[in-house]
Amino acid sequence: MPTAYVTAPEDAADELAATLVEERLAACVNAVDCQSTYRWDGGVETDAETILLVKTTAAGYDRLETRIEELHPYDVPCIERFDEADALGRFASWIDDSVD
Repeated sequence: MPTAYVTAPEDAADELAATLVEERLAACVNAVDCQSTYRWDGGVETDAETILLVKTTAAGYDRLETRIEELHPYDVPCIERFDEADALGRFASWIDDSVD
């Protein structure tokens, strides 16, 4: 059961999360506000962003990643995959039931 770690601008994060759940690409999305400092176009930038922890299935991950890229406003979105070695069985089953 993978989790996608995604950062998004604050004004796009809620809609992105809702779309992924509505389209059954994710069982749930946790959103955490953060400040990101990064190198872009030769300079150092700092922006308010939202971290999205997107719960999905192994079978659905590629479709999820493709959809995030389609919806995301950044030219180079941060999408990282974390694979859980262990999860509460009932939680893992819920994710499997929630993602098409």
